Amino acid sequence: MSWRLSRSSRAGLLLTALVAVMGVGCSGSHDSASPDCPKGAQTCPASASSAAPSTGPPTTAGATTGSPAASTPPTPKPTATPKPTATGKPPATASPSGGPKSPAARTACASPGACGFPDAGTTGPRTPLKPHKTGYLAVRTNGLVIRGWDITGSLDIYANDVTVIDSRITSDNWWGVNLRPGYHGLRVLHSTITAVPGKGPDNGGVDYAVSNMGTSSIEVGWCDVSVFGDALAMGQGNLHDNYVHDIAPFINKGGEWQHTNAVISSGGNTGQLIIRHNTLLNPTSLNQGASGSIGLFADSGVVRNVTVDHNWIAGGAYALYGGDTGATGIKVTDNVFSTQYHPASGGYGTVAHWNAGGAGNVWSNNRMSDGRLIQPEPSS
Repeated sequence: MSWRLSRSSRAGLLLTALVAVMGVGCSGSHDSASPDCPKGAQTCPASASSAAPSTGPPTTAGATTGSPAASTPPTPKPTATPKPTATGKPPATASPSGGPKSPAARTACASPGACGFPDAGTTGPRTPLKPHKTGYLAVRTNGLVIRGWDITGSLDIYANDVTVIDSRITSDNWWGVNLRPGYHGLRVLHSTITAVPGKGPDNGGVDYAVSNMGTSSIEVGWCDVSVFGDALAMGQGNLHDNYVHDIAPFINKGGEWQHTNAVISSGGNTGQLIIRHNTLLNPTSLNQGASGSIGLFADSGVVRNVTVDHNWIAGGAYALYGGDTGATGIKVTDNVFSTQYHPASGGYGTVAHWNAGGAGNVWSNNRMSDGRLIQPEPSS
């Protein structure tokens, strides 16, 4: 199921879920955190990150227990619609070009971890985990903190200020964690979010690691994310210090290759989307649905107010889709576009649909992993 497909199917899913899913009460004992990680801490004292710390402690601390909803919502039936990605080589090309030397362009990067970007060693849980075979779990408790869980299932959030921290989620649902419209304050931190290939509802595929259906911001930080087709899907949020990798291609229920993205936004957003200091890898081949490492698409409206700063980006048809002609407030700064999958980072080029003349749009000091500065061509 693609991001375009998702809007109709996700709306259907919302209606069926509201009717079929009962609230889940949560109670139980607290899990102990490791000595160097206080129970209420969002980050361990020894952790280092380029992102600012989360503001405000959660309402509760420690692990909580819960039981799956009494009934699982019916599987939505997506229908095929066109995708905003290339089926042939798109006309907009943007290959790396040389330019004046600058401090950010002097040093070549051999790998994400070697150059200070997130990898498996700096993301995921920091504490021991306890198995919880939740299946589909609807969360309806405001301020709930889920800590130290090894979840087999998925989390559907109908509550405010929920925190998932130092946990692992292995999903065979449409998502790993999903925030419903009308709710706010979701944080997913220091966790591993993955899926079981061939077991998802989208013809065996799994679509979203973290999905934001609403108009409030969510935070996803220090997470190890893999397998999902469109891993981090939202119009507004704070995505920082994450390692997104090993996206698994699949043919969706519409009979088409799922168009894959490490981060995807469909436009029409009312808030700000910050994508800062992540490793975003999309190794999907061009003939198996590759879209972007970062896909800013104007499917639902104008793309606005997006910051893409200091990320390691590689793969996709184009590594970055920049929002198209109406995009405003798009700031792309100090990113490294890696050649590990394609000479131009993406199979067809580095960036497409960049609106150079849009109000507040900034392209500055972005480079290839060998140090060459990149100057994008404007949107056609």
